[in-house]
Amino acid sequence: MDFDEAWLVVDRDQWTEDQLMQLHAWEKKSKKHGFALSNPSFEFWILLHFEDGKGITSSRECVARLKKFLPAYDKGIDPKKIQRKQINAAIRRARRLDRPSCKDWPRTPGKTTVYRLVERILETGNP
Repeated sequence: MDFDEAWLVVDRDQWTEDQLMQLHAWEKKSKKHGFALSNPSFEFWILLHFEDGKGITSSRECVARLKKFLPAYDKGIDPKKIQRKQINAAIRRARRLDRPSCKDWPRTPGKTTVYRLVERILETGNP
């Protein structure tokens, strides 16, 4: 189908620069490929649904702040805990943090490009 795309979604975690370069190279092979990364962890993207995420430097710190909003958080979220307005807020916050827009992946903690994938999903009407 014309709207089909393939995305790689990872967190900075233990990935080496060489591995991330390979993922970025895969993305560049096709306009139908996307690569989204959260630094330091995927939880940063989730945290942006609740706050601006300023000052986050580690995965541990990110999870600790996230647990202020989702006390039972343990690598999974009840979808009922996230409303559309929170998704929109997370997109706005992530876009604001992505200035200037990174060309490959967020290299410093406290940034994410997952919002790009979410925007694509919302644009195509395939939530």
